[in-house]
Amino acid sequence: MSPLERLRIRLLNAVLDPFSHGTNPLENTLTFDGDSGLFGPGSVTWLVMGDIAALFGGVRALLIQFAHPEVAAGMVDHSSYERDHLGRISRTTDYISATTFGAMPEVERAVEAVRRAHRVVTGTSHRDRSYTADDADLSSWVHNALSESFLTTYQHFGPRPLTASQADEYALEQMALGNVIGATELHDTSAALSSWIGFHAAVSPSPGAQQMVPFIASPPSGRTLRLGYKLLFWAVSATIPKRIRRALGVRKYPGALALGRILSRILRWAMGSSPTWHAALIRCEASPPHDVVFRQPLPGHPPDK
Repeated sequence: MSPLERLRIRLLNAVLDPFSHGTNPLENTLTFDGDSGLFGPGSVTWLVMGDIAALFGGVRALLIQFAHPEVAAGMVDHSSYERDHLGRISRTTDYISATTFGAMPEVERAVEAVRRAHRVVTGTSHRDRSYTADDADLSSWVHNALSESFLTTYQHFGPRPLTASQADEYALEQMALGNVIGATELHDTSAALSSWIGFHAAVSPSPGAQQMVPFIASPPSGRTLRLGYKLLFWAVSATIPKRIRRALGVRKYPGALALGRILSRILRWAMGSSPTWHAALIRCEASPPHDVVFRQPLPGHPPDK
């Protein structure tokens, strides 16, 4: 094995480690022959979510979710993020992977698991507004923050931006998942989705955001990951609308977007495209786009060392 290949595998394993603290929800996905799930091989969603830019999108979505005070209160009051941040990351990643690339039984199982977890998430925010995690308005904020963030980070850090029609197709596809989870404020164009997030009336500072944003900016991690994550955090922060950045208390640093694009290219070289995308394509007997490279083992297979 060449020194460059050893470096690539070391980087791959370092990045994957925070996401490997749970069971793989798609370990048996190949048993569902021909089931395309919610989206399918020809969808823009699989293209967007299969790229390493989705890693950037996950961090951005978490930040934006904290810009809604009631969502922030629910996450702080009921989440184990600070005590078990690796487990929390893995569970969130599992949900996204299953609902994006899973066969329909896997999608339904992931959605039901979230519904069970949300039944006990109730309380009152610092501004004396009650919340429940399964409230349609809060579900809409969480879902749309995820959808809009993955689209935005793909446009900035993906291999090439989507066309306007592809971006609108992605927004339309995401409505299917929003309907499954009970969200009601859904949008069929990328412009409407971004506008809804950027100008949402609920956005404001909150104690929950003040508590959690510094933790998200600098979570516990090994030395190998620390610098790379800091660059990633700066890059995604630079893509957040100014109004939301102010509510969160995060800055936009000069050059952050350019550094993020360099980082995404390095990670794409090291990691390739998503192995869950690879497994879903095999399940559907479909071929990937010609320029897509899969470097990671399929779900359920051990990684290289």
